[in-house]
Amino acid sequence: MQAVDQVQQAFSGIWLPLVTPFADGSVDFPALARLVAHYAGSGIAGIVVCGSTGEAAALDEAEQLAVLDTVLASAGSLPVMMGVAGSQVKQVQARVRRLAGLPLAGLLAPAPYYVRPSQAGLLDYFRTLADSAAAPLVLYDIPYRTGVKLETETILALAAHPNIRAIKDCGGDYHGTQAVIADARLSVLAGEDHQLLGTLCLGGAGAIIASAHLYPALFVALAQAVAGQRLEHARRLFHAVMPVIKLLFAEPNPGPLKAMLAREGWTRNELRAPMKSAGAALEAALAQACERLGAVVPELLG
Repeated sequence: MQAVDQVQQAFSGIWLPLVTPFADGSVDFPALARLVAHYAGSGIAGIVVCGSTGEAAALDEAEQLAVLDTVLASAGSLPVMMGVAGSQVKQVQARVRRLAGLPLAGLLAPAPYYVRPSQAGLLDYFRTLADSAAAPLVLYDIPYRTGVKLETETILALAAHPNIRAIKDCGGDYHGTQAVIADARLSVLAGEDHQLLGTLCLGGAGAIIASAHLYPALFVALAQAVAGQRLEHARRLFHAVMPVIKLLFAEPNPGPLKAMLAREGWTRNELRAPMKSAGAALEAALAQACERLGAVVPELLG
């Protein structure tokens, strides 16, 4: 039980999958540093670098490492997790080994995309990465991006590996989520923003959610309310943020999110092709929803 508790403490709370700011096509490192410093004081549990919200697929390896270096230099004591993705196991394994000397809280690894391996192939893939990693491996089950789902039996088999500690759950399988939480060997982090409250109430340890870029204190308070058995307050917070969450994902992420961050002055409203900025109508609707939410934040947190 003590080992399980340690896992839950290491990967719990609200983690932020950080956007990557761009300026005229290049990574905007000053804006990135400002964002990290801002969120480091917001109460979140940690930052995830080079996830899908960070447009990692649009960054070459040198850019990814430079982004990581900037985040680590700006994060202070805030834990940092790095995304590692690819379709070729030896290439991803080599990347994992190159990260070994950095002070990372974990490595977030999805299934190999496009090739759609069998469940046996997935077991081999994740065990190979976990064997090679200095930091704990966090599984990332997101079948609508990778083309293959981590079945519950596969996740539970991987939970036996001493260096696989958590899972970002975007699998959309309620029964599977419940089974992994009940098994208790992995820390289960909600990866779909609209499933945050349900996962936490099932016993999930936290979340990695893009919407926490906006009003992060509300999401932190929501997680704390569930942990403290103040479920009526947690529901109130969740219902308050859901209109914003819904609009943030009405077009491909992180387009709508970057539009709001640009309005707040944190970064430019710029993405790398083939990603596009949010449409004008969605941006206007999202700005109105954020304004309504912002008006009640003092009451919600009071």
